[in-house]
Amino acid sequence: MKKDPRPIYQKQNSFHEIKHKQKNSLAATIDRVADVRQRDDLVSKMSESHREIFNQACKDLLDSDPSDNPTLFSLSPSVVEEIATYSDSELPRYLAHRYRYEIYPQLKILDAYPPYLQIEPSSICNFRCVFCFETDPTFTEKSNGFMGQMTLDLFKNIIDQAEGNIEFISLASRGEPMICKDIVPMLEYTRGKFLNLKINTNASLLDEEKCHAILSGGVKTIVFSADAAEEPLYSKFRVNGKLSVILENIELFQKIRQANYPDLSIITRVSGVKFSDEQDMDSMQKVWGDLVDQVAFVQYNPWENVYNQPANNLDKACSDLWRRMFVWWDGKANPCDVDYKSTLCVGSSNDHRLDEIWQSSIYREIRDAHINNKRQNKNPCTACTVV
Repeated sequence: MKKDPRPIYQKQNSFHEIKHKQKNSLAATIDRVADVRQRDDLVSKMSESHREIFNQACKDLLDSDPSDNPTLFSLSPSVVEEIATYSDSELPRYLAHRYRYEIYPQLKILDAYPPYLQIEPSSICNFRCVFCFETDPTFTEKSNGFMGQMTLDLFKNIIDQAEGNIEFISLASRGEPMICKDIVPMLEYTRGKFLNLKINTNASLLDEEKCHAILSGGVKTIVFSADAAEEPLYSKFRVNGKLSVILENIELFQKIRQANYPDLSIITRVSGVKFSDEQDMDSMQKVWGDLVDQVAFVQYNPWENVYNQPANNLDKACSDLWRRMFVWWDGKANPCDVDYKSTLCVGSSNDHRLDEIWQSSIYREIRDAHINNKRQNKNPCTACTVV
């Protein structure tokens, strides 16, 4: 069989390159984990199940030789930077859920809830980036029913179920979250409820109110999506976008952060899709480096026309089936965002609880197909390169 020219997309670590403004020491972080491990006053507050996971994470980090076991838990530079933003009292809970996120998909362990939940405030986007499925007119045509915004009531229902059960949440998926008319009260409703809440935005619609909502809400990481630092390259990739507007809005965000939230433990990142050799990290660093904590490129995933791609010969299971679940604006639950038209829909949060969907028979059937080297029987898994 002819080899598929599309590269495998490693979902667990999709960074092509990342630069950190502040570099924390791995050795010092490991020492801190060792100290927290001995703190009964902190560890005893965890549930029994999460305490067991935390202890296993510590055993992997402190007591094991990674050369003996490739699935041992470890700390990437990005995770080290995240850990620096947490207090000692938060660290055991963070490590337990980070372990679930990284190791459970490798070992095919199914927990009661997904380690990661992506909630889509809006499927509508004001950009038509060349590497995005928003360029598919059959998706963006309003009459086809894919476009819409989540109601505040549905959002609150999902958040109430996730709180205490899922710590890693993203408010982003197919569209631009800042388009949602209720994004400000949505952000306000998340305050203090999750350890790791992330939001992705193209930054084109940021204003003072939204900046304050992000900074005063529960957001731990905000990712500003930008693939270049100069024109016309920026507009070439991010069609309908204007670099000067994005720069001005991120400058506004940084100004508000410094003036009003100087002690806030939030990570800011400019991240682009590595789509062309025209893009380079030096120019990105030069423009964005002083405005954010991190500058990154992520691997390009050819998902913008996955339904039209030929089948490949990939038989490795997709890790996202054990890592994350997506909830679209209308409550529809999906196992991945490559399947942006929801041919693999696993239920609706309007009708079922998140844990019921996660453990449902239809979800299990998809997982079984992947485990048994039959992902080719699922569409669009048959043309997808994500593992």
